[in-house]
Amino acid sequence: MAAHPLLDDLRTALGEAAVLTDPDLLRLHERDEADLCAAGSPLVVVRPRTTEEVVAVVRAAGRHGVPVVPQGARTGLAGAANAVDGAVLVSTVAMDRILEVDPVSRIAVVQPGVVNAALAGAVRAHGLWYPPDPGSWESSTIGGNVATNAGGMCCVKYGVTTEYVLGLEVVLASGEVLRTGRRTAKGVAGYDLTRLFVGSEGTLGVITEVTVALRPAPEESLTLVAVFPTTAAAGTAVAGIAERGLIPSLLELLDQTHLRAIEAYRPMGLRTDAQALLLAAVDTGSRAADDLARLAEVCTAAGADEVYAATDAEEAAALLQARRLAHPAMEKFAADAFPGGNGGLVIDDVAVPRGALAALLDGVARIAEECAVPIGVVGHAGDGNMHPNIVVDRADPAGLARGRRAFDEIMRLGLELGGTCTGEHGVGLLKRDWLAREIGPVGVRVHQAIKAALDPAGLFNPGKVL
Repeated sequence: MAAHPLLDDLRTALGEAAVLTDPDLLRLHERDEADLCAAGSPLVVVRPRTTEEVVAVVRAAGRHGVPVVPQGARTGLAGAANAVDGAVLVSTVAMDRILEVDPVSRIAVVQPGVVNAALAGAVRAHGLWYPPDPGSWESSTIGGNVATNAGGMCCVKYGVTTEYVLGLEVVLASGEVLRTGRRTAKGVAGYDLTRLFVGSEGTLGVITEVTVALRPAPEESLTLVAVFPTTAAAGTAVAGIAERGLIPSLLELLDQTHLRAIEAYRPMGLRTDAQALLLAAVDTGSRAADDLARLAEVCTAAGADEVYAATDAEEAAALLQARRLAHPAMEKFAADAFPGGNGGLVIDDVAVPRGALAALLDGVARIAEECAVPIGVVGHAGDGNMHPNIVVDRADPAGLARGRRAFDEIMRLGLELGGTCTGEHGVGLLKRDWLAREIGPVGVRVHQAIKAALDPAGLFNPGKVL
């Protein structure tokens, strides 16, 4: 079979080493970390290093009518980076330069392949901080974080990625380079195109440069753990914390399934008899001890069996690490749950108003029983964003069907409680139908009109989002 003529164009533009066609490498790049989402067979993976090379790739793909799928570290959980058949996968991992850190303006300018943790380390040397910290922060890239509008554990106080993106450089489907946003502390000129591209999941353009806002490094935090007899009691505590006007810098929930999975994955003395655990922190400087005591009072009033504060920074870091191990621990739990290692995870990402969190947690427990599937719940309790992990047997069609039903029932419940189908993972392939239900027909038409205006041939990440 003759080689696709696009490959010669790509090699001319990027060089042989940046154009990957080895079948094993293509398979490696077919999908992100979303289990059970469909993925196609790509034509080629390219690794450009500059905006000019991305322009050349996009224009060549356009001439040949070949789809373009941008990829970062492929740590996403909704299938947004999954390949489609015959596509060019534009891997941005080689675009990994931190171009500028300006401590006066408190901004950084980076290429999209910069790893979140690398940016955090670079700005720390200037006494600054980049708050968005998704669970995959040690491997996920800023470009991928921007494309999915990633969240993280600090969001309860400091917000998600979009609140830190000041400007973007984006290669459009036409091959033109668009610059959006600003470097200034204030600016309201024109439509907010920057926010249009944040969270667009590669469907509107390829992000090639990001200007982010930074903050002064936070005060040292104090941490506590509260253990609850039910997940709903933990949800009641979260509502009470919000009602009291307390603003923790972190407020995370792990249910018993997760506590047991983490303890089996890496023993650290967690209370596996607890039905739920809240992990909270405050970074309010001289008020921190008082604020932590007020959090403890609310947890006790909500029915916590035990509340204790971390004795030092080392213990606090260990507790935070336990939370970060939730995803790999549940992956192992799922793999071990069925013969032959066929267990998989369908990870939900529903967010509800804080006052509805207890109802959501009760509802997930009911859905797990009705659908006869194990479901563990973990998430960012402080902003109502929960991640029910539905455990399924990939080899059992009936079990997969029950898992899918549970996923849909959780989505339906979240919307009925006034929530959203995705708090931070994005839509990708996993939630296309639920996005349409959430935004309604007018919202769908507006989305489609924007897509058609920027990508009239529909070549950028087709089949994702809508």
